[in-house]
Amino acid sequence: MADLVFDPLLTKPDELLLKNLRDDILKATAAKAAPAPSLATAFNATNLHASHDSDPVKRRGHNSQASHSNDHELITYLTALNTPTDPLFEPTVFSNVTYDELKRLPAWLNHWLLQPYLRLARAVVRVEEDTVMLTHLLLYATTTIPSALVMFLWRANTWHGFLHALMQLLYAGPYTLLMHQHIHGGGVLHPRLAVVDTIFPYITNLFMGHTHNSYYYHHVKHHHVEGNGPNDLSSTLRYQRDSPAHFAAYVARFILLIWFELPLYFARRGRWTVAAKTAFWELSSYATYVAMYRVNAKATCFVFLWPLVLMRIAMMVGNWGQHALVDHDEPNSDFRSSITLIDVPSNRHCFNDGYHTSHHLNPLRHWREHPVAFLKAKATYAAQQALVFHNIDYMMLTVRLLMKDYTTLARCMVPIGDQISMSMDERVALLKSHTQRFTEEELIAKFKKT
Repeated sequence: MADLVFDPLLTKPDELLLKNLRDDILKATAAKAAPAPSLATAFNATNLHASHDSDPVKRRGHNSQASHSNDHELITYLTALNTPTDPLFEPTVFSNVTYDELKRLPAWLNHWLLQPYLRLARAVVRVEEDTVMLTHLLLYATTTIPSALVMFLWRANTWHGFLHALMQLLYAGPYTLLMHQHIHGGGVLHPRLAVVDTIFPYITNLFMGHTHNSYYYHHVKHHHVEGNGPNDLSSTLRYQRDSPAHFAAYVARFILLIWFELPLYFARRGRWTVAAKTAFWELSSYATYVAMYRVNAKATCFVFLWPLVLMRIAMMVGNWGQHALVDHDEPNSDFRSSITLIDVPSNRHCFNDGYHTSHHLNPLRHWREHPVAFLKAKATYAAQQALVFHNIDYMMLTVRLLMKDYTTLARCMVPIGDQISMSMDERVALLKSHTQRFTEEELIAKFKKT
C-alpha cells in the first residue's frame, strides 16, 4: 500500500483531516492483523508512515494541541477555527501564508500593519473568515487592471503582454473560486457595500476570462439543478472519460456552442427571462471584445481573448476531473458522481474547491466549512463508497485519466470504509469502472427519463 503524502503546504484543516483518515486506515489494518499489532507496527507494515517532518501538527507553526485523533475533538477544534467569537478563531488573510506564520511577524509590523488591516477587512467582507477575499480584490485592482490600462492607453508591448498573460494564468483559479463564493453566497462584501459588491464583477470579469454573468447562469441556475445528469450541458456521462478524443469533443462543444445551448436550455423549460438574460450578457460580452479589438488588437488579445480561451478550457478540464469518476450503479448520487481532493492547489489557493462532493451536497456551504463537514459525514462518505484523493488536483487528475495512468490515481486514493482492504489492483479496477460512458438506454434507466 502506498504512502500518504503530507505536503508541507496543506492547509491546517487539510493536514489534520488527512492525518485523521490515515489513523482510520491504521486502525482498520491493525484490527485485521493477527495477532493484533501495535499501532506503530501496523503503521510500518502498511507503509503509511509519515516522517517526523511530515506530521501535520509539527509543520508551518501549527499548534501541537491541534493533534486530535478523536473525531469529536477534531470537529470541535476545526469548528473553533471557523468561529469568529472563539479564542482559537483564525481568519484567512493570505492564501500563501498561514495565520500561525503571520503571528510570528515582528511586533511593530503586527501592530501597525497586520492588525489594522484585519480590522478593516473584517468590517468590509461579508463573512469574517473571508479577509482573504479583500486581499485578492486588492491584488487584482493593483495589478491586473493597471497592467491592462497601460497596454490599452500607452503601448501594447509584446513582452508586457506575455507577462500579463502569465499573471492572469496564475490568477485564473483563485479568481474563479472567489466568484464561486460570490455567486453562491450572495456576494463577498458586507451588505453595506452591496453596490460595490454588485459592480466589481462587471469590472473584473472580462479581464479574468469570464463573460458577464455566464458563470452564475451556467453554474448556479443550470449545473447545480442538473447535477451532472443527462440534461447537464457540461455532463460527463455520455463520454468515455479516459479518452482524449472524447475529452477534446467535450471541450470543443462547450467553447463553440455554450453561447447558444445555455439560453436554449432555459427557453425549452419556459424560463424565457433567464434565457434572454443569459443570451444578452454572453453576446454583449462578445460585442465588447470586438469593440476593444478595433481599438487595440494586440492589447485585446493579451488582456481579454487569452484569459477567455484559457478560462473556458480550464473550466472544462476542471469539471471533467470533478465528474469523471462516476459510479455506474448510482450516477445520480452526489457521493458517487463527484469526488473529494485533499490537495494544495484546490484547497489552499482555490478556497477548498477540492471538496466537490461536499459542495454538491450543500451548494450554500461556506468554503471554510468543507473540511469539518466532511469529517462530520465521514461515515456516510464511507458507506456511500465515495472517492477521496490526495496529492493531486483536478487538472492533473484529468491528465492522468487521459494518459490512462490508473496506477498513479490509485496511489493518490485515500481509501475509506471498505476501500481500505482493497489491493492496488482492485483500486485500479474500481477507478476504471467509474470512467465508462453511459449509453442512452442506461441514462433513461438510471435517471428515469421518459
